[in-house]
Amino acid sequence: MAQLPQVGRRTIEAMLDRHAKKLAEHSLLLVHGRYAAGSAATFTAEVGERTRRVTVRDESSVLGVLDAWHTHREEAAPGDLLVVTTGVDDDDLGWDVRGHAVHRRTLTVEKAEIVMQRFGAAGLDMRMYREDWLLQALVDAEPTGQGWPRAAGVLTRDAALRVLVTERLGLGHPDPSPTSAGPAVDADALLAWSRTPAGPRRFAELADTERAELKVWLGEVAGPAVPVLLSLAETGRGQDAMPLGLLGAALRDPVASPDTVLAVGGLFGQVRPRRGELAAFTDAVEGTLVRWLGEAAGSVDARQRVFAVLQRADDLAREAGLTAGLTGSRFLPSSFAAQLGRVAAAAQVSPTDGEAALADLAGHALVGLFTDRVRVAEMAVRLARWLSAEEPAVTSVHAGVHGHATDWGWVDRALAVLWAGDPGGDAVVGRTLRELYESGRERRERLDEAFARHLANWAPHATAEQPGGCLLVENVLDTAARPLLAGGAPLVLVLDGMSSSVAAQLGEEAERDGWREIVPRPAASGPPTRLAAVSALPSVTRTSRVSLLTGTVAQGGQSTEASGFAAFWRKQRTDAVLFHKASIGGDAGHFLAQELTAALASDAVVGVVLNTIDDALDSGQQGQRTVWSLGDITYLRELLAAARSYARPVVLVSDHGHVIERGSGEAASAGVTGGSARWRPGAGAGEGEVTLRGPRVLEGDGTITAPWREDIRYTGRRAGYHGGAALAEVTVPVLVLVPTADLTPRDWQPLPREQATPSWWRAPSAYAHETVQTPAESAGPQKQKPKQARPARQQGEGLFTDEDVVASEAAAEAPQVSATLGGRVVASEVYEAQKEYIRKAPEGKVVAAVIDALAAAGGTMSPAALAAAISATGRVRRNIEGFVATVQRLLNVEGYPVLGFVEAGHAVKLDVALLRDQFLQVRATSENPGKEKP
Repeated sequence: MAQLPQVGRRTIEAMLDRHAKKLAEHSLLLVHGRYAAGSAATFTAEVGERTRRVTVRDESSVLGVLDAWHTHREEAAPGDLLVVTTGVDDDDLGWDVRGHAVHRRTLTVEKAEIVMQRFGAAGLDMRMYREDWLLQALVDAEPTGQGWPRAAGVLTRDAALRVLVTERLGLGHPDPSPTSAGPAVDADALLAWSRTPAGPRRFAELADTERAELKVWLGEVAGPAVPVLLSLAETGRGQDAMPLGLLGAALRDPVASPDTVLAVGGLFGQVRPRRGELAAFTDAVEGTLVRWLGEAAGSVDARQRVFAVLQRADDLAREAGLTAGLTGSRFLPSSFAAQLGRVAAAAQVSPTDGEAALADLAGHALVGLFTDRVRVAEMAVRLARWLSAEEPAVTSVHAGVHGHATDWGWVDRALAVLWAGDPGGDAVVGRTLRELYESGRERRERLDEAFARHLANWAPHATAEQPGGCLLVENVLDTAARPLLAGGAPLVLVLDGMSSSVAAQLGEEAERDGWREIVPRPAASGPPTRLAAVSALPSVTRTSRVSLLTGTVAQGGQSTEASGFAAFWRKQRTDAVLFHKASIGGDAGHFLAQELTAALASDAVVGVVLNTIDDALDSGQQGQRTVWSLGDITYLRELLAAARSYARPVVLVSDHGHVIERGSGEAASAGVTGGSARWRPGAGAGEGEVTLRGPRVLEGDGTITAPWREDIRYTGRRAGYHGGAALAEVTVPVLVLVPTADLTPRDWQPLPREQATPSWWRAPSAYAHETVQTPAESAGPQKQKPKQARPARQQGEGLFTDEDVVASEAAAEAPQVSATLGGRVVASEVYEAQKEYIRKAPEGKVVAAVIDALAAAGGTMSPAALAAAISATGRVRRNIEGFVATVQRLLNVEGYPVLGFVEAGHAVKLDVALLRDQFLQVRATSENPGKEKP
C-alpha cells in the first residue's frame, strides 16, 4: 500500500475555504491523506464568510470513518464541520457516508490548486508543479490572519520562493507582486537577520528538504556568502555567523600560520565551505560591517549593534587562542589596540617608523569609532617629530613666550593627551605612552627652567617703557584691540586661565567656524606669528586680569576691572562696557542678558570675562580633560555668533595660563604663609623654584618665590594651578579674529592655521618634494602656440578684476614654470586646452604655485594659507575665494572634482591622484585634448 500524503492544518484550512460553497450544505469533508501528528484536532477556521468550528479525525478503516461521522452527528453543534483524513477507498466507504460528504467522494489534495487559490493567481510557474516540497511549504507557511498577498497573473517560482523565505525567516511582510521588490533578500539583510534572537533558529527548525532547497535558491539570488551563513544557522551557530566571518578572513591571509588556520577552521565546526564560498562570506560580512560602521557614527543603536559583533569576535578569538595571530585584522578591537600599541612603540624608535605605523592604523575600520584613541596615536607621532628635532633653546623672556605661543603650547597639548593614556585602557599601550610622555616632559622642563632663569633676570628691570622686546599683558588692549576700531568696535573675550595649549585648540575650531585669525604684519621679513604677552607676576587673576583690562599694571577685583576698562577706551574716545559672570546670562527665553545684547548692538567696545577654564581648574571639574572646544566654555560660542551678526572683530585673550595636576607632586607647604597654589612671598628659592622681584611683581611686597616645575604646589590638590613661573602659566595667548576680511586693520594680515601650527604638528606630505624624472615637456623650449580667438566672456566670469591680478602680457605669453607637479600640469596639452575657455586666465606660474602649495600641504589648505603660499608670485589677491573658483574651472576637466572647497568653504582641497589622471596621463586621442577619453 502506497504511503499516504501528509496533510497539515493549513492544507485543511485551504481546502475548507476552497469548498466553502459546498460546505454551506454539507458538514463532512473527506480528504485522502494522513493528518500530521501533533496538529490540532479541533480549531476554528474562516470558511467563506463564516467562522466555523472544525474537528479533524484521522481514520484508517471504514469503521473508524463511520464512527467519526456518527459521533459528529450526535455531538456537534449546528454549523460545525468534520474533516476525516483517510486512505480508505470510496467503494469501501459506501454511500451512507459519502452521501453526506462534499462532492460525495474522498478529495485528493491538489497543492498546486490550493497555492493558486491562496495567492489569487491565474496560474503557476510550470517548474513549481514538479516541486512538491515548495507547494507544501507555501501551504504550510501561509501567514495567519492576512494570508498570502494577492499575486497578479501567474505566480512565478522566484516570487513564490521570495515570499516563502521572507515568511519562514521572519524578514518582514512578503509581497509577490511583480511591481514590488518586498523586503530585501540579500546578503546584507540575511547577515542582519542572523543577529536576531529567533531568526537562525527558525531556519534550523525547517524540514531537511526545504532547508536544502532554500539554501540553494538563496545562494543563487543573494550570492555565494549565503550558503555558509545558513549552514552556520543549521548547526546552531547563526548568531555567531558575523563574528566568525571576521575571524574567517585569517584563512585567506597568505602569511597566516598553520596553527591560526587550524584554530579558525575549528571555530567553524562541521561547516566546510566550498571553494570561493568562504572568501565571499568574509567579504560580505566585512562589507556589511563597513555599512554599519558608517551608521554607527550617528546612531547609538547602530553603534551597539556593531560592538556586539566585534566584541563577540574578539571573545571567540581569545577563547581559541587566536588574538595574537589576528593583530592584522581590520575590524577586531583587539587588533586596533595592537596596532595602536605599534604606533606608540614605533614613535619611540623614530618619527618615520611612527608615521608608517600610524598610516597602517588609519586603514583600520574602527578609526571612525575610536577617534579619541586615534588622537592618542597622532599625538605620539607628533611628539616623536618634536623630540627628533634639534632641542630648542630659550634665549630671553621674549623668545620663551614667543616659542611657547607658537610651538611649545602644542607640545603641552600632545603631552596632556599622552599623560591621560589610552582611552581604551590598554595597559601595554599605556606603558609605552607613559615612556614617550616622560621623554617629552623632560625636554619641556628644561625649557621651563631656562625660561624661569631669564624671567628672574628680566623682572627687576621690565617696565611698559622697557619691556625687553616683550608684549606685556597691560599693553594687549593697545596692541591687539585698539587697531580694530578702524573696522568696528571689538568684542574682547577674556578666557580666564586659557593656556597656549587651549588657545591652539580654540583657534583651530574658530577657523573651521569661519573666523579668520589676523596678526600685525611683521616688521622684518619673517613669517607672521600669533601674538603672546607676558602676564603680570605672579601669574594670577588678581594681578594679571586687572592689568590686562585696565591697560596698566594694577591689582584689584571686578569693580577695578570695569572702571579701568571703560577709562582705557575713553582715552580712545570710545564708550566701553565690561561684563562679568553674574551679568552675562539672560533671563527666561534669553541666553544672553539683554544688557549684554544691547551693548553688542551698539558702537561701544564690549568686554566679557568667561571663567569656565579657571573654575574647572579650581573645582576639579576638568579632571583628565585633554580637549577644549568652543562649546566647552559657557557662553563662548553664543558670544562669537553675536559678534559675527554685528560684524565685530574679536580679541580672544587670557590673563594667565595654567599647569595641570599630574598626580606626581606633593604640596610643599611647610613654613608657607600667604601666597597661593603656585607662589609664596619672599625669597629663598629651592629646587624647582625661582625668586622673582621688580616693578611687575605685584604681590609679596615686590618679591615672591614661584616654581617652574609643574609638580610643586603650596596648597591642597586641585585639577590645575596658576601663579608659577612655568611657560604655560606666564604666557598669555592673544587671538585676534575677524568674521570677514574687510575688518582687517591696515598693516595686519591673515594667520591661517597652517602658519599658526608648528611644522612638526602637521603630517609630512608625500608630494612636498616632487620632481620630474623624465619630463618630455621640459626637454626643450616650449613650442609657441598660435593665438586663437577666445570665447566671449560669459556673465558671471571674471571672478578676479584687472586690479585683483596684475599680470604682464609678456609673462602671460611665456610662463616660466619649474619642473614640479604644478609645472608639469600647466605645461600639459590638456591645461593649454582648458585655458581657451577662461578669459584672462591666471599665469601658469601662479596656477603651478597653487598646485604645488596644496600638494605640499597634503592636499588641503585654508584659503588664507593658500593666498599666503602664492604671495611670492607677486600677485595681490583680495578675493582668494574667487581666484580659487577660477582655478577650479581650469583644473576640473569635464566637471571632475580636481579642486574644490571643503569644510563648508573653509578649506581648499586638491585631489592629487585625480589631477595626475586628468592632466599627466597619455591620452589616446588628440582631436580634443581637453576631453578625457572614456
